[in-house]
Amino acid sequence: MSRKAWEGVENQGRERENGADEVKKEKELEKREDEKLEEYGQMTLENNQGKRKIHLLSIIGEVEGHENLAGNTKATKYDHVLPKLAFLEDDDSVDGLLVLLNTSGGDVDAGLAIGEMIASLTMPTVSLVLGGSHSIGVPLAVSTNYSFIVPTGTMMIHPVRMSGMVIGTSQTYEYFNMIQDRILSFISTHSRMEYEQVKALMHNTKMLTRDLGTVLVGAQAVKEGLIDEVGGIREALQKLYELIDEKQRS
Repeated sequence: MSRKAWEGVENQGRERENGADEVKKEKELEKREDEKLEEYGQMTLENNQGKRKIHLLSIIGEVEGHENLAGNTKATKYDHVLPKLAFLEDDDSVDGLLVLLNTSGGDVDAGLAIGEMIASLTMPTVSLVLGGSHSIGVPLAVSTNYSFIVPTGTMMIHPVRMSGMVIGTSQTYEYFNMIQDRILSFISTHSRMEYEQVKALMHNTKMLTRDLGTVLVGAQAVKEGLIDEVGGIREALQKLYELIDEKQRS
């Protein structure tokens, strides 16, 4: 075999090896994305027409605080979410954040911590309420720049509850009021609802037979000014694309 022919064979071999390496790398990336989605409910969306890089954050089940929930409970762990949000803020390659919510609520401090982090991000953010966003899920839903809810999605606003032993003193009542004020202030600051309007819904006695509070379904949440618009994933992504493009033009 001539030297030239031998070099051709060697080049073909290297090309096959490089091709195999590329395929291997792609599969490893896909595997990591699948593992990340399975464990944390997070992944990166970047195959859209404008090649915008969007981070997807799912807040599902119960928002877990300082204590671990039962192993069979669907949970969003705030100690996973907070570092990731800080990482995203520091990553110039990420263009926006899409938050999907289907949560029953959970730890107040953990939920507000996540909400404050989302609200302070410099990148465009959009939330989408799917099955429901109850209790501390309400501040999370309104923490983004723009919010959507599907027609059958629900929002439940109710007073703060506390498990465990509660000491019946005036200080306890003041403490509950302080926690409640933090929630009411956050919601009114990040939505079109007034503080007293949210408070009235929180202490409503006419809807829930065995509890205080209000459930808003789809368009009702928009009418009250809690959520910006009724829509699904298509509308949420389109709005996020618009916010990203607007920021890049400015």
